[in-house]
Amino acid sequence: MKKIHPKVEEAVDTLQLTPIARRRLLTGAGLASASAAAAALLSACTSSQNQPAATGGAAAAPGDFPATPKWKFVFVCHVTTNPFFTPAQYGAQDACALLGTEFQWTGSKDSIVAEMVNATNAAISAKADGLAVAVVDKAAFRDPVNRALDAGIPVVSYNADGARDDKGTSRLAYIGQGLYESGYALGQRALQQVESGDIVGFIATPGALNIQPRIDGAEQAIKDSGRSITFTAVGTNADVTRGLSIIDAYAQGHPNLAGMLAVDAGSTQSIGQVVKKYTMRSKGLKVAGGFDLVPETLAAIKSGDLDYTIDQQPYLQGFLPVLYLYLYKLSGGLLFPSETNTGLLFVTKDNVGPYQTTKTRFEGSDTAQKLVSRSGPIPHA
Repeated sequence: MKKIHPKVEEAVDTLQLTPIARRRLLTGAGLASASAAAAALLSACTSSQNQPAATGGAAAAPGDFPATPKWKFVFVCHVTTNPFFTPAQYGAQDACALLGTEFQWTGSKDSIVAEMVNATNAAISAKADGLAVAVVDKAAFRDPVNRALDAGIPVVSYNADGARDDKGTSRLAYIGQGLYESGYALGQRALQQVESGDIVGFIATPGALNIQPRIDGAEQAIKDSGRSITFTAVGTNADVTRGLSIIDAYAQGHPNLAGMLAVDAGSTQSIGQVVKKYTMRSKGLKVAGGFDLVPETLAAIKSGDLDYTIDQQPYLQGFLPVLYLYLYKLSGGLLFPSETNTGLLFVTKDNVGPYQTTKTRFEGSDTAQKLVSRSGPIPHA
């Protein structure tokens, strides 16, 4: 019998034929079929060997999308280690896993704008494929963002978007909460419980444009009410421990406060701790509230030391920038990133339960991927 190429025999072996059928296939006319099978097998082997690895220079094609380079998107954050951004980083990580991209988390630990600008410039020099920048200063990021766009690097802002009257950059879109509007809502909610007296508003970094618009909104809401309420804004600190000591001292020096509000996660949790420490509810404090979902804040709402906090869905502030930058790159710029308000949801004693009992990546309380099931009616107006 004519010598058979090993790959032909390998191909025929995959058919799991009886010995007689196998011998017939490898002789005569059957040999043509076997050779065709071998050719297909060789082609498949060669093709798989030449495909770029999913973790190498190109990403495996997700879903029905074409294969792309393994694009790298850089997030520039003002408080890189703040627990508020834990779910945001999970969101970016999950989007990258879904789309075959990768991300870098950089910026400043202590909201130092110069460090953020340096990180932005470094990402541009490294030819990042896209940037997501927390624009906490309306002037500092203008030139870096323009340089990125001039270099063909798409840029979106997230979490902070410059001043209310001046975005400060030419970014393609903003993904985050309406900051002034959320602060106004914070103040309006306080007015449900306070008719007169003194209300203090704590802000970790005065002037920082991720939170300054909030305290401006809260102050305006109280002013618009026309009530005999004195609102005082007080700076705390980006470091939660230092901020707690400032809030503690202020509470001791102002024992007759009618309200305590905060516009950042650290100050909010500290209000809850101070209210509990000095049993301020029994001493005339009518309202206490703030922002975000750190565990200490949720516990304070459950115990009644805080009345409410506002959820802005930080997971989406990580997930959506990756998705939008990916689609922009994939479509050659035809799919322009969308302005996206990630929401304003009041968490109170009535609905805090699921936030405490459900541990998920979506709120930064767990690392595991899991399906969170729910049942029953969905609340609506």
